[in-house]
Order: sequence, then C-alpha cells, then structure tokens
Amino acid sequence: MDSRDERHFHMLFENAPISLWEEDFSEIKKFFNSLRGKGVQDFARYLDEHPQTINDCMARIKVVDVNAQTLTMFGASNKNDLIAHLSSIFRDEMRRHFRDELLALWQGAVTWSGEGINYNLRGKPLDVRLHWRILPGHEESFESVLITLEDITARKQAERALEISEARFHNLFDYAPISLWEEDYSALKKYLDNLREQGVTELRTYLEEHPEAVRHCMGLIRVLDVNAKTLQLFGAQSKEELLSSLDKIFRDEMGAHFVNELVDMWNGKTFYERDGINYSISGEPVNIHLGWRLMPGHEQDFSWVLVAIEDITVRKKAEEYLRYLGTHDVMTGVYNRAYFEEKLGELEKDRNEPISIIIADLNGLKTVNDTLGHQAGDSLIRRMAEVLKASLDEGNIAARIGGDEFALILPDVDEEGAKESLERIASLIVLNNKYYREPELSMSLGAATSRPDLTLEKIIALADDAMYEDKGQYYHRRKGD
Repeated sequence: MDSRDERHFHMLFENAPISLWEEDFSEIKKFFNSLRGKGVQDFARYLDEHPQTINDCMARIKVVDVNAQTLTMFGASNKNDLIAHLSSIFRDEMRRHFRDELLALWQGAVTWSGEGINYNLRGKPLDVRLHWRILPGHEESFESVLITLEDITARKQAERALEISEARFHNLFDYAPISLWEEDYSALKKYLDNLREQGVTELRTYLEEHPEAVRHCMGLIRVLDVNAKTLQLFGAQSKEELLSSLDKIFRDEMGAHFVNELVDMWNGKTFYERDGINYSISGEPVNIHLGWRLMPGHEQDFSWVLVAIEDITVRKKAEEYLRYLGTHDVMTGVYNRAYFEEKLGELEKDRNEPISIIIADLNGLKTVNDTLGHQAGDSLIRRMAEVLKASLDEGNIAARIGGDEFALILPDVDEEGAKESLERIASLIVLNNKYYREPELSMSLGAATSRPDLTLEKIIALADDAMYEDKGQYYHRRKGD
C-alpha cells in the first residue's frame, strides 16, 4: 500500500462519525495459550474460580489508536488524555460484558457484538453498543482488533422511560378502584361483518329470530386481562378462577343487556354505558354500571376493548329505598296517597273496564287512642293494612290515603268480584281478631265499580259514600247494643 492509500484510509478512520478504536489483544492471546498449556479447558469455570482474571485481561489490552469521534464521545482533549484514563472509562458494569467477550475469544470467535455501559471522563455513564472484529490476517495473534462504539444513551433512556411508563400504567390498571377488563372483540367483529355479507341489515331483528346467536357472540369475546378490583368484586381468588367462571358472572338479565351492546357495535358506536346485573361466583347479584370503549386505532379489528364495571349495588339499594319512600306509607308498608293518585291517573288515561274501588275506614280509632294510647292506635292501623294486603289478588293495589282510611284499586274486577273482595276482607278481620285480643279490629267498607260514563274520581266518591253508609250502620248497631 503506497503512502497515498495509507493517508486515505487513515482519514476515513479519523473522521468516521462513530467511535473507532484500534487495539492489540495479543497479550490476551498469549495468556490463553499459557492456560491451555496448563490444561485449562473450561474457561468459564476458570473465570468463576479466578475472578481477578477479568481485570488482568483488561489491563493486557493495548490501545493503538482512536479517532476524533472517540475523543468527543468521552470528553478527552487528546488521545494521550483518553488513554491515560482508560480505567475511568472501562469499569463497573463493563466487567460483566468483558467476561462475555473473553469467552467468545477463547472459543475462537473473530467478531462479537453487545451492549454495555462506559463512562466519559467526567464520570457520566454512556450506554454503548460495542462491536469488535479481529482484522483479517491477525486471527492467530490478535494483534489488530477494530472496535466500534455507538452511543445509544438516548435510545436506552427512552427504553427505560417506556418501561417505567408501562409499569406505571400497568399499576394504574391493576390497582384502579374500579373493575377493569381488557378484552379482544376481533372474533366478534368478524362474525358481525360476516352477517353483513350475508345480507343482514337489522341486527336486533336477526337476534330475535336467532336467540342462540347471542350466546355464541358472548363466547367470541376473549378476556386478555383483568385487574385486582375485578377479582374482589366477583369473589375470585385468581384470574384463572374468574376466567373459568364467566358463565356464572354473565347470565340471566345480562343477555338482554348484551343484545343492546351488540346493536350499538353494529351501528358503529365506539363507546357506550348502561346499567345491568352481573353475579359473583358465589351467585350473589351485583348491580353494575358498565362502560365499554373501543380503544383508538382498533376501529377496524376490535382487537382492543376496555370495559369498566362499577359496583352500584349500594346506590341501587339507596335509590330503591328512596323510591319506596316516595311511593309507600312507611308505617304500614302499603302504597301512599301520592302513588294512589298517580296510578289512578294512569288507569284513567288507558281505561280498561271494569275497575273496582274499595274504600276502607277504621272504626273506633279515637276511642282506642283516648283509652289505650296512640301506640295502640298505630298498631290497629297496621293490623288493618295487613288484612287489606292479605285480601288482594295479583295486580291489585292497596294504599293509605288518610290517617285511618285506605283505598283498594282492583283492575279487571267487576261488581261481583268487588263483592267477593268485601266478603274476603270481612272474614280476614274475624281471623285477625282471633290472633289479637284487643283492641278489636273493625272497619267500614264501601265499593263501587266503574262505568264508561263515569270518571274514576266519581267511582271513588261512590265507594266513599258506600263506606260512610256502612259506618253509619256500624255505629247504629253499636248504639243499639
């Protein structure tokens, strides 16, 4: 090679945009030969038994040359400055990687690549990707080895940041205070697409005609992951137990709700919410609020869906109790006047003759309150409610519309049926008095049945008149006694 070619290649080496090192590993080769001469065959075992060998071999390396990028990368002012501080550059974690390099050399490798950590002269760690090659013609002596060092610090920092971020978001998922499900709907999406290809245009109609398809669609959903709250909510000891018990959790009412979900998906919705009922593994009903979201970027295949399930059992019970308070008389448990009037309004709008009304009023309440106290009077009112409720058939309504006045609404009951109801109440009063010594339960009753030409309000007035007529007769009999 003439001097001009030598200058050319030296310029390529010197100005390469990556750190280049020319090194001499010949002393390592001589050391290997001496070990083999002593009978060493398992070099890995030898290094375990003689860990200082790694440092000794590092010291045997001679740096022949480095390029300008190397000086910049390690913050050295010149080559002598760099070489004088090699112990500061190659240290700590570098020993582990250098052990792998030595094993590769021992086994006859002429090239090696790996990642590690070096340090610049200011002590800052540098993530590097190292590659060395024994140059052709020097395989026996190891006298000329070309090493490249790529600074991958930025990439490694990004990877570590991503790992931290992934761990952080996984923790947010796993320890969220609400049940979270990560699911794959891709098989379900293909099924729905296939139905479109077959000419199905109205999914709800199709599902009504093919109810078995709803259960089939449920089976196409694949659960990828659930969080800790999900296990707690449904009483599962592990994810495996939960996933093997999905048929116990999603059943009964869930089928109707799932039909609505399928229709929403069919119509292109990527997010919806609704209330429903799931079940714990032990069979306890769980009122839930479900939020379903197709994750961005997966609109075509539905392979990533996030489902959030909130336990609203306590809220539902509170709502039911408030609803109960709004429609029922707390003392007796029958409906209150507000519900009675609301129901009458509904029946008046959609009249379906006949409708019978019974008005009941307690007899002798004032005397009981005056002689035995209001607690005894309240007890008598509750006994009256028990009798009236016991007399009702399915679909009938009992309401407390005043202090000691009750009304019964008997839809589809004619005059003869109303008369039978009055007789049934009378017999129940007798039975009630056998179980309670005193005060005696007595009530005045009046009934009236609707006619097309009369409003229900007028029917109530007629029943009320009949009740007062009965009350008059009661007091007349008492006076005669």
